[in-house]
Amino acid sequence: MRNLEEKSFQTHDGTSLFYRHAPAAKNPPEGAIVLFHRGHEHSARMIHLVDELDLPDYAFFAWDARGNGRSPGERGFSPSIGTSVRDVQAFIDHICQDYGFTPAQIAVVAQSVGAVLVATWLHDYAPGIRCAVLASPAFRVKLYVPFARTFLRLRMALSGNFFVNSYVKAKFLTHDPERIASYQTDPLITRPISVNLLLGLDDAAERVVADAQAITTPLQMLISGADWVVRHGPQHAFFSRLSASRKEKHVFEGFFHDTLGEKDRAQAVSKARTFLLAGFAEPFSRADLRNSHKEGWSKREADALAKPLLPVSPRGLYWAATRFGLWVGGFISAGIRLGHATGFDSGSTLDYVYRNRPEGFTPIGRMVDWFYLNSIGWRGIRQRKVHLEALLQDAFGRLHTAGQPVHVLDVAAGHGRYVLEAIESQAQRPESVLLRDFSDINVRQGSELIRAKGMAEFARFEKGDAFNGDGLASVEPKPTVAVVSGLYELFPDNDKLVASLEGLARAVPVGGYLVYTNQPWHPQLEMIARALTSHREGAAWVMRRRSQGEMDQLVEAAGFRKLRQLIDEWGIFTVSLAQREA
Repeated sequence: MRNLEEKSFQTHDGTSLFYRHAPAAKNPPEGAIVLFHRGHEHSARMIHLVDELDLPDYAFFAWDARGNGRSPGERGFSPSIGTSVRDVQAFIDHICQDYGFTPAQIAVVAQSVGAVLVATWLHDYAPGIRCAVLASPAFRVKLYVPFARTFLRLRMALSGNFFVNSYVKAKFLTHDPERIASYQTDPLITRPISVNLLLGLDDAAERVVADAQAITTPLQMLISGADWVVRHGPQHAFFSRLSASRKEKHVFEGFFHDTLGEKDRAQAVSKARTFLLAGFAEPFSRADLRNSHKEGWSKREADALAKPLLPVSPRGLYWAATRFGLWVGGFISAGIRLGHATGFDSGSTLDYVYRNRPEGFTPIGRMVDWFYLNSIGWRGIRQRKVHLEALLQDAFGRLHTAGQPVHVLDVAAGHGRYVLEAIESQAQRPESVLLRDFSDINVRQGSELIRAKGMAEFARFEKGDAFNGDGLASVEPKPTVAVVSGLYELFPDNDKLVASLEGLARAVPVGGYLVYTNQPWHPQLEMIARALTSHREGAAWVMRRRSQGEMDQLVEAAGFRKLRQLIDEWGIFTVSLAQREA
């Protein structure tokens, strides 16, 4: 039996989560293996794997997720799936910072709900870990009551969040008599689960399964053949779509849901051990995603969206009707009218979305505008603004702590509202702020906003090309905080981004910071491409999504090291903070 240490770490919101640590017999260790338990359970029910995997030269870590085991919080509750996924990132950060590991020295083993959290984390954060083993991921929980999800969503919409108890009995989780008995008597088993968490798990799983091609981490799937708890179909679909160059799938006939706690689990544990050792044995490498604009799934997706539809086809007629509806809406909705006039991706439109005040002709027009402003994409944009302001403030604080000046450069600021409002919340004003944009309208409106906010003494707005590397490199004073928000997502060609990022790398001194955004996923891509127009001479607004891994590699290649990332609950927009390295 390995010695176990009981520890805790603080996650992003200050919550202290409990975990167990089994130090390696070897110093330094060969690597670290992090265990994530299934729903309702806790780390003590995964810790048997420390001995059964028989990897004494590797350190092991196993957490109690918030609301579970010995971690705090209402039992079975998390504020959201996004919060729990961010907890995963905080745990990995803690292991790296406190134990000296790099992500490339870490592998993860996760089961059921824990496997969904890890899969979502791999998709949304693109961590450069060594490999992952997912056992019976709960991508689709079997709810045997007809229309259960519909009723749960309806009740939560009407009365707020509530809890439901797990219907699963221990005898349907495993054939192991000892595991059954311990499950029935374990006082730390959490029977209830928050409905917001249950439905959020469902939404996240649906998104990640559909977009599994964005995941390139080497990955092994262990599937229980007689699973009473979750459905097999999404598990197989997820595996088939993975872009990982090394992936394995093993189905264990007769196994119940607790794959790694089954009576004959030695079969599954052996497969996991072999996969983990093979992952650590080979030199660490990542798929090079920097040429994804020339080949790959995201290019094929964008090409399909750009291809015109037959006017008389069902889809052609549907989108023609949608465009007509938006044309009519433009007569009564101020936001839709502005989108038609300046482009739905323009700085003017984004500033209108940020202000979030419905306007229109007659109460019906204001109602239409309210629905327009509360579409999922615009809600994501407003959350992106919140995250931008948070990471800008983080960068300012780091510079103040280091005794360095704060010189801000935004290369495509739109009207610059998010930068200026982030500055307003700071007690100490920056030494200089330079906002740039290619649009004369944005330069004019942004300059007026600077004057309205009383920042003309240290802030100015000028016209500039964000893709002109030499122009960026020549900016004075040299920016210690550079910002690129909502720009790169609009251009599919990575060569343009490389030129921009290399210019910023020449402009930002070593130790300075870059705040950048990305859009790894969007639920309305086809609607945007078929019905909305861009600021570029009224062309269709067709976007090529970049996975977070692709975006981070472009930033890293320019000489920046990623420090932090924030993402909205829907997985649409990310905001990251990186530091310029020598």
